[in-house]
Amino acid sequence: MVVNSRIKHLGLPAVRGEEAYVARIAELPLSLEEFRAISGMADYIGVTPEFKKVIQFFKVPEKETPAGFEIQLEVSSDRVLRANLKRNISYDKNGKKRPTNLLFSADSANPYEVAPVAGMLSNLTCNPGIIYDLFINNPKANVGNKFKNRDEVMTEIGRILGPGCDISVELNDPFGKSDAQILEEAAKFKEMLSEYRVVIKVPHTGPVNKDNVKELLNGDKKLSRRYDDVSTADAFRGHNLALMLHENGYRVNFTLMFEPAQTALALQAKPYFINSFIRHRYMQSQAIRQFLELYKATGDKKFLEDLRAYMVEKDYFAAGEEKIDLFTVMAKARTIIDQRNLEQKEGSDGLDGIRHNLRLLRQTNLEDTRLIICSMEGDYNYYDIDRLLASDEYGDMAGRVVLTAEPNYLARFSSANQVVSYQRRFMNAANGEK
Repeated sequence: MVVNSRIKHLGLPAVRGEEAYVARIAELPLSLEEFRAISGMADYIGVTPEFKKVIQFFKVPEKETPAGFEIQLEVSSDRVLRANLKRNISYDKNGKKRPTNLLFSADSANPYEVAPVAGMLSNLTCNPGIIYDLFINNPKANVGNKFKNRDEVMTEIGRILGPGCDISVELNDPFGKSDAQILEEAAKFKEMLSEYRVVIKVPHTGPVNKDNVKELLNGDKKLSRRYDDVSTADAFRGHNLALMLHENGYRVNFTLMFEPAQTALALQAKPYFINSFIRHRYMQSQAIRQFLELYKATGDKKFLEDLRAYMVEKDYFAAGEEKIDLFTVMAKARTIIDQRNLEQKEGSDGLDGIRHNLRLLRQTNLEDTRLIICSMEGDYNYYDIDRLLASDEYGDMAGRVVLTAEPNYLARFSSANQVVSYQRRFMNAANGEK
């Protein structure tokens, strides 16, 4: 037998002046255990100041609570049962869980592209490249040059997405600015998107610093230091920015996470989001393996020379290392293939980083931290991830995952060939044809 109870069945009178707020949670379901635990503990029912603040900020219709918030109940010492609204993008409006534990996100700053998928999203991520290159400065996307700057774009996207979606906005310059300037930039984003929706994207910085970042902007745009030839201060610049923003009350999307070995250290910065980038890492791994296999099959050192040029192009080696010893190149390439588990089942599909990160999340003391799976491409990434998150090993972690891609990439997997076949049949039937 299933016993269905709701808040209203407790029969508690509302705190005077809070009747309209209490009406918003009257239909909230309670389990039999919850109902029994609360009964007799309270004389009145009301809401917290935070509950009122959220309702007023988002101008929520009567008898509703907004998407993106979990309704939490607490009994105060004065025997009042109070409802609070806590930010949690796993929830739809009125305190109901979203349809699946797995959440979806869009990599886009194009309001026209976001609008058709807005109802499916719990998050949106963007960076300067997405905002400027793919939208503002792209006349095909920014029709009529309607949007002039980042603030206009983000304001419109916030309006389209509503209260239920987090919005990750990346710092324009993590290198030259002081902490005070970073906080000033974050405060502007918060004012624009609200404290409830804004997430500050902070990138890993590696060997890049305020003195050498100009190398990425001039000439051949190559850095004179290898990615792993880092000073401690430079490598942890991003970590310290993320931690500083966290300590100032901001949720942080700690981005540019390509290797699973980055994760445990990234978690020390207490991020709200960590990331697994898939596409380019996997493609590069396959290319490196192919060069090695061609050399092994032929003995022709031209393939090692091509491998060297490729690894310089992709920043495995730094500017000035175009003539580095070929045996060093081969050893580095083999190490990369081994570290990425490319020859093992764990990494043969390029998802070893996801597996590793989900295992680490199981072990954390950061219960609100989620993994964003991003940078997907081709016919297999989405299918492989879908299977992985439905598996016995990782199904329990789906609630800690946000899957993000360009909206049109997600759209591809909402269809199938037989959709066309059946629509042909249905539409012809509806038009009286046989």
